Amino acid sequence: MYLNISKCLIKKSCLAICRQQSTNVFPKKRINKVLIANRGEIACRIFKTAKKLGVKTVAVYSDADKNSMHVNLADEAYYIGPSASNSSYLRQDKIITIAKKSQCQAIHPGYGFLSENMEFAELCQREKIIFIGPPASAIRDMGIKSTSKEIMSNAGVPIIEGYHSSDQSNHVLLNEAKKIGFPVMIKAVRGGGGKGMRIANEEKEFIESLESARTESQKSFGDSDVLLEKYVKNPRHIEVQIFTDMHDNAVYLFERDCSIQRRHQKVIEEAPAPGLTDKIRCEIGEAAVKAAKAVNYIGAGTVEFIFDKNNNKFYFMEMNTRLQVEHPVTEAITGLDLVEWQINIAAGEKLPLQQNDIKINGHAFEARIYAEDPRNGFLPRAGPLLHLKAPESSNNVRIETGVRQGDDVTVYYDPMIAKLVVWGNNREQALGIMQQKLSDYHIAGVETNIEFIKDLCRHEKFKSGDVHTGFIDENLDALFPKLYVPHGVLSEAILGLILIADYHSIKSGINTQYPLNPFRTELGFRLNHKLIKKFELLFNDEKYIVVVKYEKPDLFMMRINDLGPWKEVSGKLSPNDDNSFELETEIDQIIKKSKIFKTNNDIHVFTNDRSWHLKIPEPDYIKILKNQDKNGIGAAVSPMPGIVDKIFVKKNAHVNKGDSLIVIVAMKMEHVIKAPASGIVDDIMCSVGDTVPKDKLLIKITDNDK
Repeated sequence: MYLNISKCLIKKSCLAICRQQSTNVFPKKRINKVLIANRGEIACRIFKTAKKLGVKTVAVYSDADKNSMHVNLADEAYYIGPSASNSSYLRQDKIITIAKKSQCQAIHPGYGFLSENMEFAELCQREKIIFIGPPASAIRDMGIKSTSKEIMSNAGVPIIEGYHSSDQSNHVLLNEAKKIGFPVMIKAVRGGGGKGMRIANEEKEFIESLESARTESQKSFGDSDVLLEKYVKNPRHIEVQIFTDMHDNAVYLFERDCSIQRRHQKVIEEAPAPGLTDKIRCEIGEAAVKAAKAVNYIGAGTVEFIFDKNNNKFYFMEMNTRLQVEHPVTEAITGLDLVEWQINIAAGEKLPLQQNDIKINGHAFEARIYAEDPRNGFLPRAGPLLHLKAPESSNNVRIETGVRQGDDVTVYYDPMIAKLVVWGNNREQALGIMQQKLSDYHIAGVETNIEFIKDLCRHEKFKSGDVHTGFIDENLDALFPKLYVPHGVLSEAILGLILIADYHSIKSGINTQYPLNPFRTELGFRLNHKLIKKFELLFNDEKYIVVVKYEKPDLFMMRINDLGPWKEVSGKLSPNDDNSFELETEIDQIIKKSKIFKTNNDIHVFTNDRSWHLKIPEPDYIKILKNQDKNGIGAAVSPMPGIVDKIFVKKNAHVNKGDSLIVIVAMKMEHVIKAPASGIVDDIMCSVGDTVPKDKLLIKITDNDK
């Protein structure tokens, strides 16, 4: 289905803007070789288009990325430094040196890292290297939110009521907040990604929220200045993809809805935005082109708007002067390769299409697959990808990733594993495909948000397109229901354990009369001449006990938690090439199919509806050997793998309940661990700079009287 916007009820048509021509002439420059100053998924994405265009590619890599996917895909790869990004991917001098050494004509910054760094864009220009991005002046003007608001206002782009001036004293900011009216949004003038952003709902919250925003902004961007905006309750986040060239041509490639967010960061995006009229679609598109022209923009950019669905009005929020993470959904509905456009425009070519040539075809969704624990505040997770099976790519299914099975998700970089992009003839069809393909995504080794996204896609309001930026917080109960493992899944898991043990016994050549190893250990015993064994499994810290009786070859009787009748269970197992197994289970004459993956202490059951991560409890002697002594009245334990960034206390110091003890940083997120009780710091078991695993004991607190 095509949406062709033929009429625009604005004084100046979109087509007229796009056909403006300049007297400036920019000579074309051949780009034969490009350095990608990035890593992971976006580097792999750029390599694919460069290869298609016959452009040679150069990668850079840190210690953590030596054996990564993006290094393997590049024609050449150069070591750039230690794992920490400020010692590697943010080192402008090293990147320029490598670009010259490898004789690259251009550098593509991807997104993140140096992509919106004005100084780096200027450095490339001085060194006569093409920066595949906008002019440094546009990055500067759009990078400071207060400056960008003023430019947009002068250009006639709608902006929201607020305070954007330089006086940053507390009393001035408080008075301006009162004028605007609470609630107000406090935003860092630089950066993005939700950093330095706080909402003050009432006057009494303002100063505390202000100081918190300043601290985070200073740490993230080296600038503590903020601006204030009227807070729009439950707005939609709608952004417009624009492209301009060196010949004063500009187009918009329609919009994306990015309203589903956690911690002010996007989780799922779609294009086009549901529910927009042709009139609003044209108005918001033209406003985005105005924004780009106001700063003499060149290349790919995204203009982000707050959309007040109560009155169908939109307001400029910010401009991202780079390619966005979610650009594939725009590619899916337009049939265009945005990276190809970037490279050609940077080489001095004109835009290949005019506005009336660009049409919307169907609907697309993108889900960001993260290594994180949604049920624990979306805390990021690090660890090895022990098992990774993505859905098959096709004409309407696209996987963007930079990792493979066996790779590590490290604490040094963003925890995104992949982007799943699907296309359908309409929104309903595309959403159905998304749900199906999410069920085909199987990951073990780290917690992920896949099940959360599946639950999100099932939500009736999301299915109807009734979304806003507070959607997740508003629907927490529905999106995080209490989960109980179905008895059928427990039976599948136990049968899987038995048959996997049988498979490995046969494979190793063990000669046994009955090779089902779990029943040949000291844990099995005879009762009424039948073998019986008790299994324990844990899910969300809840214990499930499964009693299994061996009846005859390939037939078992199972009972869960001593409840209900015994069930007849049988089945067969087939190994896959990736160390997983296909399992067919028959339970009381009902056949189910699932996929099983087992590690030493876990078993993953992937069904058509949901994946279940079940833990196998450790024997007591293993717990003793680990000797994780947490005695005392309190302990600071790392909630996630990370790096110790700050320690606020010293040994023997007195602390009160709630005092900040230590800061752990992982994957662009900072987590402050506070004292669980008042007492004395008995021991500090880490140092600043240490890399620590999840559940690592960091600080012990004892009673004051001891």
